[in-house]
Amino acid sequence: MSRVNMFDVNFDNYDFNDLLEFIDTSIVHQRHSYILTCNVDHVIKLRKDDEFRKVYSDAGAVVADGMPIIWASKLLKKPLKQKVSGSDLFTRLGEAFEDRGYRLFFLGAADGIPEKAMRNLQESYPNMNVVGCYSPSYGFEKNEEENRHIVRLLQEARPDIVFVGVGAPKQEKWIYRYYETYRAPISIGVGATFDFLSGNVKRAPKLMQKTGFEWFWRLSQEPKRLWKRYLIEDSQFLVLLFKEMFKQERMKGGQG
Repeated sequence: MSRVNMFDVNFDNYDFNDLLEFIDTSIVHQRHSYILTCNVDHVIKLRKDDEFRKVYSDAGAVVADGMPIIWASKLLKKPLKQKVSGSDLFTRLGEAFEDRGYRLFFLGAADGIPEKAMRNLQESYPNMNVVGCYSPSYGFEKNEEENRHIVRLLQEARPDIVFVGVGAPKQEKWIYRYYETYRAPISIGVGATFDFLSGNVKRAPKLMQKTGFEWFWRLSQEPKRLWKRYLIEDSQFLVLLFKEMFKQERMKGGQG
């Protein structure tokens, strides 16, 4: 599969079928790897977070999560195939997970939310094999005892895929620290996916997702929590895009 470099990130040019192939191969060969879903927020955070950059450098796959990333790839004439977001994984790959009988574990969100997400999923996919759910305590990533408990749960459940929904970059850093210890073939950070699946948070209408305005919907749903991310931090993306375009033109000039 080809890779596309933008914003100092090496994106795998995957659609959902390509991602499923990567997941299948990792599970068949029992590799221990993780998938990153890179959105605008990740691109911004990577500029000033050394640990997050290390997480990115060791990832098994990096996919584009968000229409702004897809649009940027087209502007830069490095078109990525498809937006591959964590929130769409079950809609797009749920049937494949069910058919293959993959063992899934849901880690994240508030008490009862992962279990409700599981029940709702099983209405659409009755044979989906969720082997465990756990809502970690607040600040769990700094609590050694809690982390040992979670790792033990995962070792006992032996999932093929671990979905971690505690927000970025916390979820990606947690996976990076422990995936070699609990040794599941695939781990992936899925943000607010459990909240969406459970009905706890309403997801943006399809039209807003397709036109790149999902961020506006989320901001309207949780303004106190998300205003800084979307209105201050993520606005830097335009500056980064112009820099990327300038860098590309300069490289072309150097080759001329």
